Amino acid sequence: MNRTIVYIVFVAAVLGLGLLIGYNNIPGEWYQSLAKPAFNPPNWVFAPVWSILYVMIGIVGARMFLDHRRTTAMRLWLAQMILNFLWSPLFFGMQDISSALIVIIALLIGVAGFVIASWRQDRISALLFLPYLAWVAFATVLNSAILLMN
Repeated sequence: MNRTIVYIVFVAAVLGLGLLIGYNNIPGEWYQSLAKPAFNPPNWVFAPVWSILYVMIGIVGARMFLDHRRTTAMRLWLAQMILNFLWSPLFFGMQDISSALIVIIALLIGVAGFVIASWRQDRISALLFLPYLAWVAFATVLNSAILLMN
């Protein structure tokens, strides 16, 4: 299997699905009406940050698929993708802040678990997930604050 094609497919799939989910779950009037903490970033920040993260997540997914397909790290990569793609429909689509918080906590655990599981077998993938881990940790705090304020 051509490695370059695998990378292209993974990055395109992750980025494409992420953008599709984001497009179908745009923050609307409901989100604008919520009380938010002072550290809430402006809305324009989220699309570029997630786009960069999705490219990195796709690269890591391709690396896992090509070289570590039957590992705990690959299973964690898949699990965190499912949780990642579930969060926006819960939070923005269903306007269910509590369920979204449960999902993002599970996502945070999954991403941290991936970093730990992949550290010895693929340090580059683990390192590529550190900005994602930081962003999900921040998003978890933000989700928690929004829940508490509303």
